[in-house]
Amino acid sequence: MARLLAIEPLTAEAIAPYGWMLGKPCDPADAASFFSPASDFWSEHVFDTAGGQTEMLWVVYRSRDVAIARLEAHLLTQQAIIPLNGAIIQIVGLGLPDGSVDEASVRAFQVPPGQGVCMRPGCWHATRIEDDEVICAMLTRRSTTLDLARHLNTGGVLDESAFHPVSLVLAR
Repeated sequence: MARLLAIEPLTAEAIAPYGWMLGKPCDPADAASFFSPASDFWSEHVFDTAGGQTEMLWVVYRSRDVAIARLEAHLLTQQAIIPLNGAIIQIVGLGLPDGSVDEASVRAFQVPPGQGVCMRPGCWHATRIEDDEVICAMLTRRSTTLDLARHLNTGGVLDESAFHPVSLVLAR
């Protein structure tokens, strides 16, 4: 029987076991911040690709399917996802020592535009939407993208990512 997942609001504390919340307010005490009448900037997160090249992707999500039959993980890199034109539901889970998914740890977070999630290496995940397609900016490792695209396009063996079957359903 499929486990029912409630969709939770995204908070820094709730996402901490899986990664980091993006879109937090600025800390004026941060040395990497600047404020002026014309613009402000602040450091959000130092992205780690474990020595690989950082790549920015555009990703368009269209799946509204409440059933989640598999999760994916990227083994060598963090992966950040930032919705631009609508909310996403980011499903995340922890791994077990054998590399499989700890299904009891899986949670689903509503991520509005202007916020985002940066997942730790090895974080199992999937993404869903509730309305129209959602365009996201994604930061990842270039070799991980090439590995995943090769696998999805040709069925080649994955070196930097993994898939694992699950039986989960989003509660809407």
